Amino acid sequence: MHSTQLEVFAEIEGIGSASGLFLYTDLLYIIGDNSGYLNEYNIKTKVLRKIQILFDKDLEQLENIPKALKPDFEILCQHEDKLYILGSGSTPKRNLMIEFDLKTQKIIQKDLTETYGKLKSTAKIDDQNFNLEGAIFTGTAWLLFNRGNGVDSKNGIFKIEGANLSNSNQFTFNSFKLPNIDHVESSFTDAALVKNEIFFIATAEDTKSTYADGEILGSFIGSINLQNLKLTFSNKISGHHKFEGITLLHQSEHATTFLLCEDRDTEELKTTIYKLVLNY
Repeated sequence: MHSTQLEVFAEIEGIGSASGLFLYTDLLYIIGDNSGYLNEYNIKTKVLRKIQILFDKDLEQLENIPKALKPDFEILCQHEDKLYILGSGSTPKRNLMIEFDLKTQKIIQKDLTETYGKLKSTAKIDDQNFNLEGAIFTGTAWLLFNRGNGVDSKNGIFKIEGANLSNSNQFTFNSFKLPNIDHVESSFTDAALVKNEIFFIATAEDTKSTYADGEILGSFIGSINLQNLKLTFSNKISGHHKFEGITLLHQSEHATTFLLCEDRDTEELKTTIYKLVLNY
């Protein structure tokens, strides 16, 4: 059995629509799905630094980019000294990947249109049901989490062999059944690897669209075995939050503590970071 405790960890001015986060020592990196910046927030000094990662001349603004044009950066994951920021793939404008080197601050952009096309073909998922929300990179393989909030409820995990996500031809897709609330199945919103266990968050949202938002019914945390990709457990953690990012804060023998971010689907440049303690 597991129990959870949820509380506010920090409130940060200057960040909107937070959709992914990763803690690196005292630096909390946060992305928004409608922003052209990577945000670096020092949890000790509370200083926020904005790092420009989009250089599209057609965009008049880099905060609160209009929905039809936004890159929809839903994924922020890490391996060694690099952060990987990925678009959801839910429209043709959302196929970009950004690599950010934590040591050198170098930025590399890659187009994942071809890769995303291969993933859709492998899983027989059409454009209206493809919506990536989480990723794990092990150094030798990628796991990409499709949020099944389209009409076909295609929750699942893509496994891509090889380190180069933009040039791979070895794909598998594992369908996933997640808990439901009021007959609305929850769907993946992010995942993080802790040792050999995948911790995921999922939200039940009353919509049949990967584009339009719906009523939030609640969110879950759960874990999946890395080797066999089978569900280990799931716990409801909220009845109204739409958590979209998860990162490890610390782990002890009897508890694992995460930081979560929430996308409130507003244009307000303010975000709340939550602390979630999972007790064993």
